[in-house]
Amino acid sequence: MALEICVKAAAGAPNTLGDCPFCQRVLLSLEEKKIPYKSHLINLGDKPQWFLDINPEGKVPVVKIDDKWVADSDVIVGMLEEKYPEPSLATPPEFASMGSKIFPSFVKFLKSKDPNDGTEQALLEELKALDEHLKAHGPFIAGEKITAADFSLAPKLYHLEVALGHFKNWTIPGNLIHIHNYIKLNDKANFGVGYDILEILKPISYWLLVHTISGLHVPEDYQLLFSFESFEKTKAAKEHVIAGWEPKVM
Repeated sequence: MALEICVKAAAGAPNTLGDCPFCQRVLLSLEEKKIPYKSHLINLGDKPQWFLDINPEGKVPVVKIDDKWVADSDVIVGMLEEKYPEPSLATPPEFASMGSKIFPSFVKFLKSKDPNDGTEQALLEELKALDEHLKAHGPFIAGEKITAADFSLAPKLYHLEVALGHFKNWTIPGNLIHIHNYIKLNDKANFGVGYDILEILKPISYWLLVHTISGLHVPEDYQLLFSFESFEKTKAAKEHVIAGWEPKVM
């Protein structure tokens, strides 16, 4: 029997998946665990009464598990892991909070009107910390295996990339190579004049080369995070991400 999940509908497009990274996080878990589900797209500007009846706070996502509607993506993902343990997406505790400060730092910088208020530098520090972690422990947050921590962080990095690119003409610095490897390889032009795309390819190619020559296991799911089939299926279109952030920025 398919689980029911309520997720955000796109602004102005009630039949289209909207721009909620927390909803996408849960959808990614459902997809990767191959759990059948039925989505209810909720217009957060005009919430239906049946939705408020089951979820008075009116927030998404909410999932019906064992005949009970459950809110909060942290709680939902934990319950899915417990009820559907295979394939496991559990994150080792020591890695569970990695990158958790990136999203609030991104939001502060996105909303900032003062270029000297330190919000950009705060975001850069968080991104540098993630880059160093991936350099030491990657390719994913917990090593060779993708986990729930990656599916929590990836939608937020997607929002960061789209929203900051649109509203501030800002991109993740090209020298944060391990983050770029983690999410996707951008076109050479995105890294600025004179930046060699081969420099970006080196760490990921070296990791694969060493593992192959040494006969070490290379995970079947080893691919750039934004190119995962489940990520493509569950992400909001860029125009809906922009439309979702616009009222908060303008």
